[in-house]
Amino acid sequence: MLPEIEISVLFEATVSPSEDYEKVLSAVMNFVGEASCEVKADSRGVIVRSSSIKSLERIHDQLRDRRVRGAARKRLLANRDSQGSTLMFNRQAASAGVLALCDNEQESPLGPIYLTILTEHLEEVIDWLSDFQSDSPLSS
Repeated sequence: MLPEIEISVLFEATVSPSEDYEKVLSAVMNFVGEASCEVKADSRGVIVRSSSIKSLERIHDQLRDRRVRGAARKRLLANRDSQGSTLMFNRQAASAGVLALCDNEQESPLGPIYLTILTEHLEEVIDWLSDFQSDSPLSS
C-alpha cells in the first residue's frame, strides 16, 4: 500500500456540444476508481480533484499492464515544471476503461483527458507510477 503524501491530482476534460457530459465524467472516473475526490461537471467540462495518491492507483496499474511505463515516465519528466507534471490520455479509450497516452491534443479527436499532478514529491510519484527502481519510500 502507498504511504499518504501531500499531493493534488487533477483530471480535466472539455465537453463538446455533441457530447453528454455524463459520459465524459464516466471516462474520467474510470481512472480515479474508488479514491475520494471532488467532482465538478457541467456542459462545458469535467474537473475531478483528489488529494490522495490512491487516485493514481488505476493509472499505475494500467501503465504496468499495458507496458507503457517508460513512455509515461518520459512524458512526465518532459512535462514537469516547478509545481508538477501533466499527462494526456485518449478520451475514447478512457470511455472503454483503457489507458492510452497521447503525445498531443490531436491524438484524441474529442480532446484529451488531462492529468495534472502537483506535489513536492514529484520525482517519487513519477518513479512509483513508472515502477522505476529507486530508494523512494513510494517504491515499496
